[in-house]
Amino acid sequence: MCDSSLNLSLRQFDLSDVDDFMVWATDEKSAHFCSWDTFKSKQDVLKYMEEVVLPHPWFRAICIDDKPIGCVSVTTNTRPSDRCRAEIGYVLGSAHWGKGIATRAVKMVVGEVFAFSEWAELERLEGLVDVENVGSQKVLEKAGFLKEGVLRKYAVMKGRSVDMVMYSVLASDPC
Repeated sequence: MCDSSLNLSLRQFDLSDVDDFMVWATDEKSAHFCSWDTFKSKQDVLKYMEEVVLPHPWFRAICIDDKPIGCVSVTTNTRPSDRCRAEIGYVLGSAHWGKGIATRAVKMVVGEVFAFSEWAELERLEGLVDVENVGSQKVLEKAGFLKEGVLRKYAVMKGRSVDMVMYSVLASDPC
């Protein structure tokens, strides 16, 4: 259970966060179910932050006392017919697993993202989770996402085809 006294917040990243970002970005355990491979150097992390994280409209640091311990992003679809939905992704340093922090952060995202003025058409937030990633499935369920089903052989992750569980929450869903 998450200690509600923790000063948990979401904020945009800054390049000065590179050392904190490296904690989970270089950790095999944290990155196991992520689409990206672990980073090998500080320079690689800096490049990723400069090219992907900082320009992204909704890529946030999950912080305790303003210190990043993980990250969360929400990415919209580019096709006009798909602008009503976006996908959430998150990773937390493994030292912080099992404490309810990810669930609390995801709830914060849901509370903010549907009000994000640049995405006025957004009605649906999706989470796709590897069927073997039980911890992440629990995070989404506790955050109010509805399990919709299993998408068989839906993605190639780190060289292998995997089944993914689809979760969603709608802007109209009760909190």
